Amino acid sequence: MEAYIRIGNESVIAPDYVLNQLILKGMHRTYDALPTEYSFTDYAFSKLRERYKVWTGNSMEDKLFDSFEIRDEQGKLTNAGALIADDSPIRHSRLFCTRWNGLDKSGGMVDALDGAEYSGSLIILLNEGVSFVKRNMKTRWKKAADSRIEMPDYCERSVFEALVNALIHRDYLILGSEVHIDIYDDRLTIHSPGGMADGTRIQERDIENVSSTRRNPILADIFGRLGYMERQGSGFKKITDAYHAAYNFRTELEPVFYSDVTSFQVTLYNLNYEAEIDAGKATAENAVIDADHVAIEVAIEVAIEKLTASPNTIRKAQAVFMKVGTDGVFGRSDIAAITNDSVTAAGNLITKLKKADLIEEVSGYGKGKYIFKKPDR
Repeated sequence: MEAYIRIGNESVIAPDYVLNQLILKGMHRTYDALPTEYSFTDYAFSKLRERYKVWTGNSMEDKLFDSFEIRDEQGKLTNAGALIADDSPIRHSRLFCTRWNGLDKSGGMVDALDGAEYSGSLIILLNEGVSFVKRNMKTRWKKAADSRIEMPDYCERSVFEALVNALIHRDYLILGSEVHIDIYDDRLTIHSPGGMADGTRIQERDIENVSSTRRNPILADIFGRLGYMERQGSGFKKITDAYHAAYNFRTELEPVFYSDVTSFQVTLYNLNYEAEIDAGKATAENAVIDADHVAIEVAIEVAIEKLTASPNTIRKAQAVFMKVGTDGVFGRSDIAAITNDSVTAAGNLITKLKKADLIEEVSGYGKGKYIFKKPDR
């Protein structure tokens, strides 16, 4: 079988992955749903079991491997299962990470300051990827009147969301390709094989209103059930919102999204590169990017979206969480300042959040102070 594509006035033979995409479309199947030749009993899923236990508090029962569509009725792994297995047999599912010396890939005497190649379960790739970024970034901080202001090189939520997007939505039909994280002095890029699943170009879309078109819906569902991503397809907006909320954000540091037929790339700019920060009041330290912490943020955001309240109230709750995060302490006056509401209206919002069991009162900060809490399963 052959597929042809039109280039100008000429029809030329298309690459194999284009042919395979057409076949899958005709079969009404997705790549991650197809069975493989690999037997389920030959592979371990310790990372999946570990993550499921952490997220749900329960051990993963054997029947869930069918529910997750990790194996088929004949006991063979699906492609989704093969990608989640500890020692993934899909060898082009890899992650290449490089910290380059300078602003491009030709940095002088030493081209690369750090580099690593990872393979195995997508859960391993995600954890190792965020750890690599952690190792190669810093967080500046300075004391405020009654708090500590942190100024990371990169927003941890943005890095996490961009890497999840790259691993879950990449085109696994493009053989000999892998996901890349490249860190330069002034920016970080995450590159994955395959453009937008619906054929559009992300740079021509409104990031605030990109509908979810999932190339690998089974993988997306698994990561959603593990608390790594939301199922509403709002990852792009989360990336930009996290940057906009950063203390040291500037307009010229807006995240950039680019796609073409064969690739997708997210560029996140170093928030501290050439920033005017008082060196006498700012201190640099290693950043911490914790996948479990980001997953808790996702859970809180989902719970806020499901509040039994008006859309306006939900938007105000989202604004408060975006500002204070999981560690910030707040009261009625803080909410009033964030939402431009009265203290009374802020108190009403606190009542709704308490009723939804999304916040808890804390001591040591004065009366009526709260923090967001991890929602119940």
